[in-house]
Amino acid sequence: MAWEEIGEGVWRRRSRLDLNVGAVLGEDELLVVDTGSTPTEASELLAELRRVTRLPCRRVVNTHWHFDHCFGNAALLPALVHGHRRCATLLRERGEEQRAEALRWRPDRAEELAGLEIVPPGRTLVRRAEVEVGGRQVVLLHLGRGHTDHDVVVFVPDAGVLFAGDLVEEGAPPSFEDAWPLEWPGTLDRLLELGAPTVVPGHGDPVDPAFVRGQREELEAMARLCREVLDGRLPVPAALARAPFPEPTAGVALRRAGPG
Repeated sequence: MAWEEIGEGVWRRRSRLDLNVGAVLGEDELLVVDTGSTPTEASELLAELRRVTRLPCRRVVNTHWHFDHCFGNAALLPALVHGHRRCATLLRERGEEQRAEALRWRPDRAEELAGLEIVPPGRTLVRRAEVEVGGRQVVLLHLGRGHTDHDVVVFVPDAGVLFAGDLVEEGAPPSFEDAWPLEWPGTLDRLLELGAPTVVPGHGDPVDPAFVRGQREELEAMARLCREVLDGRLPVPAALARAPFPEPTAGVALRRAGPG
């Protein structure tokens, strides 16, 4: 799939593992959202983007610390890498866990993954940061815990486009392995309040607010089941049977919502 313009001067490209990589073009520079699983993948994506623009990439945003969103960072240096403070901390302290996960998903790139440099964000935020990309305002926001404890969304107000990272998923259930199931619906409420007509999920096709509201309702239903299990009002098998997601996904959500 080639790079696709989804808003004025805002592009996206589906990469390996169905990841959405984004690009925001300004007058004299561009910003890239997420970088893929390896430096080679990131370099290939940037080379393909050169068919659209010759602008230099001076900024990168990592939406969170999972390898498929940030292991291509090294290929885009010396661009400034932005991300949440927790993203940087996790990559520094537990980056080898993500390397192992990457090797499991991408055995075809084992040699490159074994030797790649893990590059954490060097410009970090906690709640909000605004950056100028060639005269355009781009807003980076941590709206609350959801897919991880540090998800960052990238909002381009003048184009009406929001890159949601894995807070929103299209074509597959949300992933709960590092998630906060009880808080995720509220985080999506705040995402919807931004009013972006086009939302780019971490994986899959761009969606509209109606899709996000529907996924938010599924997440809220899952959160209610988690609360009922925690309160002793519902046994786990019954919760799994009622869950809006497949049993393996719902089982992870129940474990993540549990005490401790």
